[in-house]
Amino acid sequence: MKTLSRKGMMTFLEKKGCNVIGETERFNGSVGGIWLGGEEGDGLFSYYSQSARFDFGVLKTLQDQVQKRGWWFEWNDPGTIMCWPIL
Repeated sequence: MKTLSRKGMMTFLEKKGCNVIGETERFNGSVGGIWLGGEEGDGLFSYYSQSARFDFGVLKTLQDQVQKRGWWFEWNDPGTIMCWPIL
């Protein structure tokens, strides 16, 4: 599968139920990522989870789908997660 553009990934994440807030430039000036709310999203994110369903606080199925599309997640804090293109 080819890497999605940022706009394409934002649309994909919204369809999955993620709280897409905007581009990372609006959050801290870092260029190229997507700013997400980490506390919303129907159980897609759980910063403190020790459950086998989560990989570093992201539901494994979502993590896999995003990586297949050329992106990855990075936590900023328990309520803020970013999505970045894999370079």
